[in-house]
Amino acid sequence: MQSESQEPISKINFKRMLVLIISIVIFSVLLFKNLFFKSTYLLKSFGELSVNPEIAFTNNKPTFLEFYAEWCEVCKEMAPQISSLKDEYEKDINFVFLNVDNQKWGNYIQKFSVNGIPQINLFDKKGNLVSTFIGKHDEIKIREFINNLEKEENPHEEVFNAEFSKIQENKKNEINPRSHG
Repeated sequence: MQSESQEPISKINFKRMLVLIISIVIFSVLLFKNLFFKSTYLLKSFGELSVNPEIAFTNNKPTFLEFYAEWCEVCKEMAPQISSLKDEYEKDINFVFLNVDNQKWGNYIQKFSVNGIPQINLFDKKGNLVSTFIGKHDEIKIREFINNLEKEENPHEEVFNAEFSKIQENKKNEINPRSHG
């Protein structure tokens, strides 16, 4: 008789444990969602907080121009560093973020020969291209170049890293024989 009464108690305990574990997982995801999704959120917010490039190149301030994509893993890795640079320098420097998946920025992508992302271009206050960073770079290195933007003579310098994402061709608006379009 005792074994019959213990069986339902075991099932009840198992259900309680299962509910407790599921609750802990859900609570953890909600509590730490910023940690898990911070980079993706930052990338999305970059485009929204960006200075219009037309304004940036005409307001006599140095410009930080980044080409990125939300699917780019290297862009996600660098997003917290770029965000801290933006927070520190945004009063003195225009920060422009252009998503390579947005066809609206196609002319800028061509003009600056963007083939890999992230690509960061730094311009002096006259709009002259001073530095180009392609791929993953250390915040300290980028900060060094930002601090040198005020110098009068800045020869253009390209800095490459093998860790970058190749731009994917946007085929959303292409017409093919089966697209009926």
